[in-house]
Amino acid sequence: MQSPEVPKTKRIVLIAHDNKKEDLVEWVQLHKEILSKHHLYATGTTGKIVHERTDLPVHRFLSGPLGGDQQIGAKIVDGEIDVVIFFWDPLTAQPHDPDVKALLRIAVLYNIPIANNRRSADYLISSDLLASSYKKTTIDYSTGLPIY
Repeated sequence: MQSPEVPKTKRIVLIAHDNKKEDLVEWVQLHKEILSKHHLYATGTTGKIVHERTDLPVHRFLSGPLGGDQQIGAKIVDGEIDVVIFFWDPLTAQPHDPDVKALLRIAVLYNIPIANNRRSADYLISSDLLASSYKKTTIDYSTGLPIY
């Protein structure tokens, strides 16, 4: 069962499609000081690049097309991910598009904040909630009522 509280130190996932990896790395470099206070996770290639270019510790899952998106989705279901930063490329077809959609669906279902571009990531990282614990709310989809 998921904890009703999101911890002060967040577990943040970083994902980027190939055409967006450079943009994500630049964003991480700009926010390195803030991100260094949290636990970072990423799909395989993205995590490797972020670590090499920023020296931040990053727990790496498999590459997205090899199951990394599904691994992250499972961690969300288990209550082990608090924020998703996913710079996705809306103009390029992805061979693992069903996995991407499943990941986004699970994140929304479990009320996980998601940033899908640089501006939304800037809003998330500048939120006061990023550096504090707070009670999370999810929806019991069998009743439609919030669970606190």
